[in-house]
Amino acid sequence: MITLDEWQRQGQYESINGHQIFTRYAGDKSAPVLLLIHGYPSASWDWEGMWDALTEHYYVITLDMLGFGLSDKPKNARYLISEQADIYQAVLQKLGVSDYHILAHDYGDTVAQELLARQVEGSASAERHIASVCFLNGGLFPETHKPILVQKLLLSPLGPLVSKLINKQKFAGSLQRIFGPDTQPTAEVIDTLWQLLNHNDGLGVMHKLINYIPQRQQYRERWVGAIINSTVPVKLIAGAKDPISGQHMIDRYRQLIPNADITNMPMLGHYPQVEDAAAITAAYLQFRRSIL
Repeated sequence: MITLDEWQRQGQYESINGHQIFTRYAGDKSAPVLLLIHGYPSASWDWEGMWDALTEHYYVITLDMLGFGLSDKPKNARYLISEQADIYQAVLQKLGVSDYHILAHDYGDTVAQELLARQVEGSASAERHIASVCFLNGGLFPETHKPILVQKLLLSPLGPLVSKLINKQKFAGSLQRIFGPDTQPTAEVIDTLWQLLNHNDGLGVMHKLINYIPQRQQYRERWVGAIINSTVPVKLIAGAKDPISGQHMIDRYRQLIPNADITNMPMLGHYPQVEDAAAITAAYLQFRRSIL
């Protein structure tokens, strides 16, 4: 396991669109580029279990989005999905990336959908091209997303108060409910995610970040359409035991997406890459081989 201290030491802070953003890059710069996009309410450290294996095959780029992890968490930000996508595009531009692949999870799925939508509609820079997208568990379709109680409360007018009342024990309980029954989060995982959440008073912006849920409803046609109308390979790897975006989301994906490419992980929950990093890495690299 890569500790948070190691993870932070091996990354750097960069000024992106007026904010200090924690970024991390590794691998052979001549290899294909893979962009990792994390979920809510965690950070890029979610990928630590897959990191070494992925960097053997890709030049891997990741960051903590605005409001998350080790990056800035301004109280006055709107935290729009489109702004998070802008940050990724700015980093790709800074690094001179042309073609790249995406592996995304949860909130990151929605950011990936926005990046894909820009490519589908032709508004993205022609200098950068998404070569493939792989989604892990996330609310790809707002009609199948089942938020847990704390998410509903954060979305309500009580949101600012609720965020102040969250403690480590409640946070751990929420994680345990969404992980698979046989792949529960370790004490180290809970400690690290709690530390990341509290960095720069992250609890103080949780009720703002949760606004991604109504954004998904507002832009459903654009973001679902991006997957349906994509001309690049798209893959879903998902834990079926996830109460938020599990088997019911997998079934909806199969209904809506033509020639759906799905790997169902029957015993995993909402954080498949944390619960069984080796299995998710193997499934992702199999997808890589299928599109070469």
